[in-house]
Amino acid sequence: MIETEAVVKEWGNSLGIVLPSKLRKDERIKSGDKVKVIIIKDNNILKESFGALRDWKLNAQELKDKLRKEWSKR
Repeated sequence: MIETEAVVKEWGNSLGIVLPSKLRKDERIKSGDKVKVIIIKDNNILKESFGALRDWKLNAQELKDKLRKEWSKR
């Protein structure tokens, strides 16, 4: 499996992804070929969640103890 990043672009009423030339050549992809695309939106979860737990009352040790207690019940 080859992994690459691409920018989604608008083409009329649709969206398209342009494959880099090197990838196209290396994988011998030509017009009309079928390929599988796995879509993973590039979000920075750390950036989005930074500061989200600012007002949290539990410290890390208390949280760990609480989670262990909950998981031991299962």
